[in-house]
Amino acid sequence: MDTIVITGQPAVASSATIISAKQVCQTYDKGSSGSLVVLEKVDLELRPAEIVGLLGRSGSGKSTLLRAIAGLIRPSGGSITFQGKPVTGPTSGVAVVFQSFALFPWLTVLENVELGLEAQGVMPAERRKRALAAIDLIGLDGFESAYPKELSGGMRQRVGLARALVVHPKVLLMDEPFSALDVLTAETLRTDLLDLWCEGRMPIESILMVTHNIEEAVLMCDRILIFGSNPGRVIAEIRVDMPQPRNRLDPVFRNLVEDIYARMTVKNGVPTRDGLFPGTGIAMELPHVSTNLMAGLIETVAAEPYRGRADLPPLAAELRLDIDDLFPVAETLQLLRFADIEGGDIKLTAPGLRFADSEVDERKHLFAQHLATYVPLAGHIRRVLDERPSHQAPARRFRDELEDHMSADYAADTLKAVTSWARYAEYFAYDEQADLFTLENPS
Repeated sequence: MDTIVITGQPAVASSATIISAKQVCQTYDKGSSGSLVVLEKVDLELRPAEIVGLLGRSGSGKSTLLRAIAGLIRPSGGSITFQGKPVTGPTSGVAVVFQSFALFPWLTVLENVELGLEAQGVMPAERRKRALAAIDLIGLDGFESAYPKELSGGMRQRVGLARALVVHPKVLLMDEPFSALDVLTAETLRTDLLDLWCEGRMPIESILMVTHNIEEAVLMCDRILIFGSNPGRVIAEIRVDMPQPRNRLDPVFRNLVEDIYARMTVKNGVPTRDGLFPGTGIAMELPHVSTNLMAGLIETVAAEPYRGRADLPPLAAELRLDIDDLFPVAETLQLLRFADIEGGDIKLTAPGLRFADSEVDERKHLFAQHLATYVPLAGHIRRVLDERPSHQAPARRFRDELEDHMSADYAADTLKAVTSWARYAEYFAYDEQADLFTLENPS
């Protein structure tokens, strides 16, 4: 694992450790398909006066680790301690804010915030006093008697934050707390939370947050753990000693964002598909990426000002995409050899540039050629259809083959991806009602 330090003001975090995770593993049994390793030997320390970010794509095990630290699940291996004591279940010293607001719709704002205190047996008068203070702190004073349906998404997430803070935890865990919000609301809530943290107004010592937004991690965190996938593991740790508030236009900020993009797209100088396409042959797990998105990204990179090569951070900013949206599209283009990804850049190949300049029919023909050549599952299905006199085959047959190598969910998603791409390329057809692949449509 690499460690990088971005210099600036000295870090204020103490050397004491509140939470320690050592060699944490999480494995799920998939029956006849073997086991799925979600986390592999993850180490983490959380110290006072710091915000630590777990950054990575969906499926890299970040949320699983967060839930294990919260005591909501027990890891398959390794150990987790809170203030030196083993975590065996939920503890009063740790509070969680989830992506989904998780409010009870039949309770008012005040009643939702009081829930945690009521569970702790706090007397009604004290409960009300602390809940009102928390509601005021997060900027919802005046909405105490409102119900969740009367609130915007940002306001509902503020209620979730108040409910977590009212129990006065030492550690606040946040699982992608802003991802369900629109861009402007998320930015406002992010800024307000940072203001409260920097002013020392929140009754907590540390924050551990899961995110897949690179700029969000650099904006908020003192340390960032970058997660790789399949299995989930820490591939780099970055300490960010830049003073708050941070300026997105600061060259140091931009350079760090650029470095993280490069680290998440390149491994030892070789383009990586880390997190996607594990396995070989038909066992490659494929993301269900729309051909419209692929075509749109090719067209964007081919046009001005990029002219065939784009730096991923400004491209993501222009398209308003985070890594969970941009990387699967870019990496699918890499799989199909329409683009290369290296050093945080995406560069169109000669076929990618030809695709951008082609009309619809020529695009379909080119896409079909690359699909047959570089996606083994697509070629496998087409060969079966070609060999059968009826030129038909049940989709169940291919799902069963995939499930020998991956979970049923991954198998279904992979088959959906190939089906969608083949339909676009008119490489083979699919009858959803009969759950049947055919050669009816291809010429």
